[in-house]
Amino acid sequence: MKLTAAVLSLAAKLLSGATVRWFECQPDSCQRIYFANHTSHLDALILWASLPRLVREVTRPVAAKDYWIKGPLRRYIAQTFNALLIDRDEIKVHNSPIDLMLKEMGSKYSLIVFPEGTRNTGEEMQEFKSGLYHLSRKRPDLELMPVYIDNLNRVLPRGEFLPVPLLSSITIGPPIWLEPKENKHDFLNRARAAVRRLKDI
Repeated sequence: MKLTAAVLSLAAKLLSGATVRWFECQPDSCQRIYFANHTSHLDALILWASLPRLVREVTRPVAAKDYWIKGPLRRYIAQTFNALLIDRDEIKVHNSPIDLMLKEMGSKYSLIVFPEGTRNTGEEMQEFKSGLYHLSRKRPDLELMPVYIDNLNRVLPRGEFLPVPLLSSITIGPPIWLEPKENKHDFLNRARAAVRRLKDI
């Protein structure tokens, strides 16, 4: 599986032409939440593939189950990059995605999440949903790493199955944390602004 993951990672990087910039931060295998804008089904795979190998091995992308279980190829890819698949149709109080993420993280894994929830086809990011806030409340020790992904929506346009090789870029910024007594609205706006500001760096 490790060999397959390495091959998949290389293929993803070659396909997307993604360049990665670490702005005021460095790669680290400590537990983190990477939170990014969301424009393409390839976002999770390309971001995961762009991490250094030792970081990649302890990082799990959170992805939509309904997309990644369609067909044997998608299922195999999801298994290879150790995706944590969330069933968006079965979200209930007793079946909380937040609790599932925390359980799967344990004391080892980092996660890649997309707080917009669904892919965004516009230029402006959508409002962030509350998941990142609740993760932060329950695990305030985690570093929250903002990520801006540029151009991946053109590599795999909405409604298309075959990717189009293009240059894209990924910028990872310095960590933030939930501040003491910070409310959900203020935190989510601050997190969204942390991603947005990376666009112009």
